[in-house]
Amino acid sequence: MSILIDEKTKLVVQGATGRDGSFHTKEMLDYGTHVVAGVTPGKAGEKIHGVPVFNSVREAVDATGANTSIIFVPHRFAVDAVYEAASAGVSLVVCISEGVPILDMARVMKDLTSDGKTRVVGPNSPGMISPGKSKVGIMPGAILTQGNVGLVSRSGTLTYEVVYHLSNAGIGQSTCIGIGGDPIIGTNFIDVLGMFEADPETNLVVLIGEIGGTDEEEAARFIKENMTKPVVSFIAGQTAPPGRRMGHAGAIVSGGTGTAKEKIRAFREVNVDVAEIPSQIVDLVKAKLS
Repeated sequence: MSILIDEKTKLVVQGATGRDGSFHTKEMLDYGTHVVAGVTPGKAGEKIHGVPVFNSVREAVDATGANTSIIFVPHRFAVDAVYEAASAGVSLVVCISEGVPILDMARVMKDLTSDGKTRVVGPNSPGMISPGKSKVGIMPGAILTQGNVGLVSRSGTLTYEVVYHLSNAGIGQSTCIGIGGDPIIGTNFIDVLGMFEADPETNLVVLIGEIGGTDEEEAARFIKENMTKPVVSFIAGQTAPPGRRMGHAGAIVSGGTGTAKEKIRAFREVNVDVAEIPSQIVDLVKAKLS
């Protein structure tokens, strides 16, 4: 089984005719994703890799029944793209765009969480894959294999590294999702952990966190109170100096909070094993599943 996306996912690509949108539209099609439409204002009637292009998400949804959107537009247009998809009735919106202003995302989350009809993943997300079923994003599908380990991460590249190690060890994945590394995101660790807990074919969860913020500490409390399935983790940025941002906009340690030490302690206190290096996750997963 999988969470959020599967064979029934009908995807519309916002910004499909741009450089990144076009490239990844083809990659998702090649993976087997049911990409039903692209959207670029003023280019209705064209096709991108055989996929029809529409002027608006509403037109695309009306014509194709698309239920999921992925956004490949510049950051200054990303928030409008999210609103457009939500107003067209799309239930899942994955925002790849980087550099989306924090205040704009705060407004989006206030507006969209009030009706609960549209889930946003991202921004600054690599998307997600349910191996063998659907790929919505930029993750390299070739390194994933089908299985029963769910993975949720703030870091795209660390996701790829951990998945590579898992697959090489014969450990397959149910769904891998990158929630994004910005301070305000649409879907957080707790949201995804709850989905994995409810998924009968996910037996264990790998959580990849990083310094900055309190998301990992909050996830640890959720695991203690709500999770029956084992969780293993890795925290990036263990040697980062205080006050310096490392990679993601949300990965900054300030005022003595958000350190790797605090996050590791929070997980270990709730029986979540924490790997010292990404490759060690394989051994931790094997131990929990044995």
